[in-house]
Amino acid sequence: MIKVEPPLSIEESEAEAVFRLETGGPESVRSALGMSATRLGGAVVLAVRNDPTDFWSKALGFGRTEPVTAELIAEVCAFYRAAGTRRATLQLAPSVIPEDWAEICEREGLTPSSSVAKLVASTAEVVARADDPARKQADGIRIAPVEPGDAHRWASRMLSVFGMPEEHFGELFAASTTDPSCYPYAVWLGDDLVGTALLYHQGDIGQLFSGAVAEHARNRGGQTELLAARARLAAELGCRLLVAETGAEAEGEHNSSLHNMLNLGFQAAYERQNWVWQPTE
Repeated sequence: MIKVEPPLSIEESEAEAVFRLETGGPESVRSALGMSATRLGGAVVLAVRNDPTDFWSKALGFGRTEPVTAELIAEVCAFYRAAGTRRATLQLAPSVIPEDWAEICEREGLTPSSSVAKLVASTAEVVARADDPARKQADGIRIAPVEPGDAHRWASRMLSVFGMPEEHFGELFAASTTDPSCYPYAVWLGDDLVGTALLYHQGDIGQLFSGAVAEHARNRGGQTELLAARARLAAELGCRLLVAETGAEAEGEHNSSLHNMLNLGFQAAYERQNWVWQPTE
């Protein structure tokens, strides 16, 4: 059992990784997608005006340098309004929600959406469980770091599994493979690249992103092996802690990704509510 990391450390890891992803792409891609970014009150605020999924316009990492206030949220919403954003998601750890949050939401037009489960694990614990000889081994798949020549193929697979368009985003994710803080991994079934994942390294924390396996290659242990491979690398990089997230599991549901993480030693740290902003007349 590890001591659960303070929420702001967990939030910072994700916020900085997403900021690097969206601001580190080629200028031509950023321009085509209508990307803009800023930092407000310690949070990273990212707008992608031409994103057909409205997924990548998000603000996160709140509370790191100053408390969340009505004025700060108004400033964030004003940024999205000025950027011509159709829809944005604000992500705040429960610990930073102010007492007047209901009034802030009513004033700015924020509505609750889905929730995510934030998980943490001791890197050493995950590696130990991954290397346990008694653990069930993967079935016919191979995990390997992504070679430069496979970057676009890797990005294409990730986007297809998550149901996102490849135009422009393929180049954006392919570019992330050259970021010195990002380490991409692929799942191979023969010559078919069937799964993807990223490790983002910041200090002594390893942030796990984009674990995805194509439907026809599931139930072979691919996701678990992606977790194991990134944990081993994180240990080599000096990361003492791993951070990940997945959809919160509602009563009566079974989230396989969540249980794969729990089986390797991850613990649920908290659930984080998403709040949606859309412009009003």
